[in-house]
Amino acid sequence: MKENLKTLVIVPAYNEALNIEKVIHDLKTKVPQYDFIVINDGSKDNTLEILEKCGCNYIDGFANLGLFGAVQTGFKYAMEHGYDVAIQFDGDGQHDADYLDNMVDEISKGNNIVIGSRFVTNKKSLSARMLGSRLLSLAIKLVTFNTIKDPTSGLRAYDKETIVDYATDMNNPPEPDTLVYMIRKKRKIKEVQVEMSDREFGESYLNLPNTVKYMSRMLISIFLIQPFRKVK
Repeated sequence: MKENLKTLVIVPAYNEALNIEKVIHDLKTKVPQYDFIVINDGSKDNTLEILEKCGCNYIDGFANLGLFGAVQTGFKYAMEHGYDVAIQFDGDGQHDADYLDNMVDEISKGNNIVIGSRFVTNKKSLSARMLGSRLLSLAIKLVTFNTIKDPTSGLRAYDKETIVDYATDMNNPPEPDTLVYMIRKKRKIKEVQVEMSDREFGESYLNLPNTVKYMSRMLISIFLIQPFRKVK
């Protein structure tokens, strides 16, 4: 049962001083039964000061390791402390803790990875903004014959086995391309419908040049790297 699953919410945060307090409040009030840890990824603003003031559990990174380094730090913490479920939850305020209980419930039913998806029941728009998501979904479908409707979602839950996959292997960043490897490894992936908010403060690093670089890297990995990795 989900009530018996020891759950950790991992919140990577880089320069999220304007958002992190709201995120912490959301977790404390909506899912007080779950532990959470904020990974301060070398923020240059006063994110650390806010974390100290709120008295929450956090790890302070002296350098900016990026999303992968921050989340993997959380996975290692979850593995070392015996958590059954780890949930990746963005520090920018776009995710809603109301959906976490349902995600943990799906883990309890035997799924290894549960993705909080915007497009299980809602249709993906034809906008340019969704072009990247459509391309990645198509690429994953062509390689694995599996449908992942929202591969770029940063809201994901992982079971105990998969926590180890991500905590101990530098080749497993929490990105869309790694889902190909997880499917090849016979990990069961489930998507559940969620709603996400727009970022209120700050800017995403995915401007046009970074988006082009990101998409190129993901597509090369999906087609030329992940299908040929040795499954461990």
